[in-house]
Amino acid sequence: MKNPSRRNKNIGTAKQGRSQNNRMVIPSSWHDAKVFYERLADYKVVERTVQDHTFRFVVEATRETCIYSCTIEDLCKLLSLIPVADYGELSLIILRQPKRKEELLNPVWGRLIYSFEFEGIHEPAIILEAIDLDGQLKIPKKQSLEMQREFQRLQQDGHAFVEGKRSFTTSLQLDKVRQTQLLRTLPHEFGHYVHYCQVVEAPEGDELNWNQRWERYHALPSEEKERFAHQYADQLNEELKNKGLLPFQRILNLEQIQDDGLSVEDFTPTPI
Repeated sequence: MKNPSRRNKNIGTAKQGRSQNNRMVIPSSWHDAKVFYERLADYKVVERTVQDHTFRFVVEATRETCIYSCTIEDLCKLLSLIPVADYGELSLIILRQPKRKEELLNPVWGRLIYSFEFEGIHEPAIILEAIDLDGQLKIPKKQSLEMQREFQRLQQDGHAFVEGKRSFTTSLQLDKVRQTQLLRTLPHEFGHYVHYCQVVEAPEGDELNWNQRWERYHALPSEEKERFAHQYADQLNEELKNKGLLPFQRILNLEQIQDDGLSVEDFTPTPI
């Protein structure tokens, strides 16, 4: 027999909808179809030619305490060490300032966008995010297998974590973040692009049309895509290190930054 005095255990909980209308989410706009990472503001475009291939670097202004760990000259030097055949149609490199809410809800070092809308044109792009030197990186103790591998990679990059009750924490340091973004993230995203081109853009003897090939690539397990990208980055780094080409010192040319119409503060920890 039902006891009317017995309280529903779901009352006042998320299961019954409590606080579901004020959850912290990355905002979107009904009149702007762009994804949040495509909505750039206060940016400048710098062109560089690397191995006869023109790259456009889109640099968004940073907020106070935030900088880009990689300079454009850093990126150009590493790009010059990547095989030209792997460039494909990728020519857009975005240096982007994430919003504070994005840093909390969707923190990344960088990302590959297969079709990035920039100034009315859709094209592949690699995004590298600015870092907040006053911020911290937290890795939870409860980790998936992939997170365990990433945690080990971060430690190999030089990030010194302090163990806490529920997580490992480290402060963001310019040289360590540069190691992660320049020597690992950028080659990793190139690995994703090379994989995409092999499956979708340039398969030989494949009777499927582009949409069918894209659906086939999209259906691949994320573990398979990540494994390919990691293998690409690891192999590239090993080859370049064996040749003595990696690592190299940060290239900070203040005159070149100013000639490009960029702000020196976007690339230096303190104003100069």
